[in-house]
Formats: sequence, structure tokens, C-alpha cells
Amino acid sequence: MMQATLTSKGRMTLPSAVRTRLGLKAGDHLLVTIQDDDAIILKRPPSAGGAALRGLLSRPKRALTVEEMDAGVAVRLSVKHRPGGKS
Repeated sequence: MMQATLTSKGRMTLPSAVRTRLGLKAGDHLLVTIQDDDAIILKRPPSAGGAALRGLLSRPKRALTVEEMDAGVAVRLSVKHRPGGKS
């Protein structure tokens, strides 16, 4: 069992062993659940799906043709399936 101290501003520092075990870093979010026996459960939020990624990449200035899309896929597949290629 580990102990943490609450500051006057209501902040608590998670012990280093907890942060290390969970792989937490500054800015990470946690979900807090209080159980009926006043136990507090901290969990990572579910990972964001594709909807959260929408809009991160810039849109092409024009729509790609089918031929341009096919060419892009062909290049990717040739790199992926080349000996020593990365997936």
C-alpha cells in the first residue's frame, strides 16, 4: 500500500511506482470512480477510436483519382512486402 498527500488546491501526486507501473506521463487522463465503500478506482479512459482522429490530417486540395489511389496503394504494398520492409 502506498500513501499520497492531497494539497490545499485538491491535487494529489501519484507515487512514482504507480506512474511507472501504469506507464503514465504528464498530461495523461484517468477516469475516477468512487465505490460504495469509498474506495477510489483510477482507470485509463478507453482509447479513442477513429472519430477522435478525424480532422488531424489535412485534406488534399483536390480529390484523388482512382489511378492515383491505386498508385499509392501499390507503392505502400511494395515497401511492406519487400524483404526487410516495415508493415
